[in-house]
Amino acid sequence: MRVLTDLLEGGRVDRRRFLTATAALSVSAASWTKVLDSSPPCTGEIPQGPGLLSHISDRLDHLRRLDDELGSGDVLQLARGELALIVKLIGSGRYTSAEPRLYALACEASRQVGWAFFDQGKAGMAARYFDGALRASAEANDPIAGAYAASFAAIQCYSTPGQAEKAIDLLQAARDRVRWHATPRMHAMLAARTARALSVTGAKRECAHQLHLARTALDQGPSDDDPGFLYWVDEGEIEMIAGSAALYLGDPAEALRRFAAALDTYPGDEAYPRSHAIYLARSAEAHLAMRDLDAAVAVGRHAARCLGGVDSARSASELQGLRKKLRPHQSYPAVAEFLQLG
Repeated sequence: MRVLTDLLEGGRVDRRRFLTATAALSVSAASWTKVLDSSPPCTGEIPQGPGLLSHISDRLDHLRRLDDELGSGDVLQLARGELALIVKLIGSGRYTSAEPRLYALACEASRQVGWAFFDQGKAGMAARYFDGALRASAEANDPIAGAYAASFAAIQCYSTPGQAEKAIDLLQAARDRVRWHATPRMHAMLAARTARALSVTGAKRECAHQLHLARTALDQGPSDDDPGFLYWVDEGEIEMIAGSAALYLGDPAEALRRFAAALDTYPGDEAYPRSHAIYLARSAEAHLAMRDLDAAVAVGRHAARCLGGVDSARSASELQGLRKKLRPHQSYPAVAEFLQLG
């Protein structure tokens, strides 16, 4: 409660623990695992509590969808408002029997704020909210919610130069904690993100093994126990991750095969324009690596169209990275036209 309250008030409690984003996340994972190890096993579902909590849960679900379609700009303040309400309810002392549920909701709200900060390019603040999410999941004794938050914190780590190993450690901690409790869909998501982190380290064989685990788990089909927040985990998403991994491992031809396979099932333009823009930018990079400038430009234009109306510094950065790689080829008319569009 002290950490969550401090986050919302903008204070500096335990500031020394947040010297760097990745240091904060490393401390979080170790502390989270230790607390869960010392807690009695969680039996059954967390009590739902009063109807008010269901309304908060529904709003957090809507914010996830809003983030998918419009990016993180609006979600940042809305999710922060939900977290403030949850913290107020915990502090009121009126919902003692529902505290586990409230802390589980605080975990998801804090994860959403952390993800929004990361998507807006503010890694330090993102790490602090991811830390808050892990703490809240430990208070709720909800390792599934914590593992989900850790998987997003891992993206921040493997997106930070030199920190991919910390992403792998975070994901391993998450997988260890949910090994006997998670559904196949959850296992697929964690394995796919582990593969992506491994690709950044150049571990080709280990990456391929994790992708195999992800596909095998997903092939087991949906489960009645799947958490609602895993709605986006499907074959298209796994193959998009596989394409990104192949590109980072220096195999653009395999990357294009994976991206093409994903497009058969991935509703990117409509449901996930921000994520689709990122994957399209990477697909364009793969075409460029294969010396197909026309395809690189065509896919780059598609990525730019996806970003229309989307507020995401992360996606914009991916597109800017593509433009930078295309500049040495600006003597080619199609490339020059694409670059002139800004």
